[in-house]
Amino acid sequence: MQGIIVRYDYSGDEARWRAVVGDFISAISDDPEARGRFRYTVTVAGDNRTRTHIGRWDSEETLKTVQSRDYFKTFSAAVQSFAGDTLQSARVQVAVSTD
Repeated sequence: MQGIIVRYDYSGDEARWRAVVGDFISAISDDPEARGRFRYTVTVAGDNRTRTHIGRWDSEETLKTVQSRDYFKTFSAAVQSFAGDTLQSARVQVAVSTD
C-alpha cells in the first residue's frame, strides 16, 4: 500500500477547517471507486495548530481516480490555502498496518 503524509500549521476558523475535511472524507466514502481502496486520516496535535493528513491507497490507479475527482481538487486547494507556506508532504510506502 502506498501513501502520503501531509503536515502543516493552521490556526484559522476551526469550524470551516473541520467542514472541509469532513466533506472530503464523506466524498471518498460516497465514491464507489474509492471506497475501501483509498483511506484518509487527519489528526490535530496537542498544540491545536499542527495538522497531519495520512492518505493510503491500494494502487496508482486508485490514486489517479481520486485525483481526477472534483472533490479532490476542491480539497487540495483548501488544504493549500489553510497551510500557506507551512505545507510539507512526503510520499511513503506503508510497511505495517492493522488494515
